[in-house]
Amino acid sequence: MRKTSVEQRRELGLFLASRRAQANPEAFGLTLGKRRTPGLRREEVAVLAGLSVSWYTWLEQGRDIHPSPEALARLSKVFQLDRVESAHLFALGASSAPPPSTDEDLTTGLELLVQAIDPVPAYVRNARLDILAWNNGIAEVFTDYGRLQPHERNTLRLLFLHVPYRTRIVDWEAMARGMISTFRAARAQAQEQAPFNALIDELNALSPEFRGWWPDTAVQGFDEGRKRLRQADGSLLEFTYVALAPHGRPNLSLVTYLPRSLG
Repeated sequence: MRKTSVEQRRELGLFLASRRAQANPEAFGLTLGKRRTPGLRREEVAVLAGLSVSWYTWLEQGRDIHPSPEALARLSKVFQLDRVESAHLFALGASSAPPPSTDEDLTTGLELLVQAIDPVPAYVRNARLDILAWNNGIAEVFTDYGRLQPHERNTLRLLFLHVPYRTRIVDWEAMARGMISTFRAARAQAQEQAPFNALIDELNALSPEFRGWWPDTAVQGFDEGRKRLRQADGSLLEFTYVALAPHGRPNLSLVTYLPRSLG
């Protein structure tokens, strides 16, 4: 079991408190009555999860205690967490197994694959959302990554700090918030969080939007979805994006953008 830091325990407490606030007491046969705050009370969560009230309270308070995988599984069930949220809970609780590999070096095969599927837009990125390889198709859709400095080739940084990039995103706020949620989940599961924290510090200093949204607790994956982009002439393009992790390389994702007709 990995040791947890004070910051990680604080994040675990905030995550649990936020999910407790979102829970519907009536779904558990509990009456609403007069409640000072929405959601379940701490003692109700403890009873539903088969835990002691004081122990669960300490967990939310960020005390230095070590929840077992069984306890986290029961909490996940009570809060009806989805796959990504449950993995996030286990990562914050230091009960998830370490990833099979933390290697982020590109193989020749991955680089060849990205180029071979051109003009289908595609890139390879790591868990921190750094763009490591790309083809001409994706450069035409978003931005010419080759003209950027290596530290600038990061999806989250581009969304908040690179005006030509962010203005192309039609649903920018929804996409930016979603990418923060993806980044937050990846950071919790990372064995080395310093690179994530450096980017957080930079964005907190330079972006009021990021600074306002980062304290949220939402987490989500980035497996498949839709994205709409605005072209220079004002017309719109819509894509379905699909992210695939190479076998044995969970820290890398091959992301492709498949054009859709706006009909």
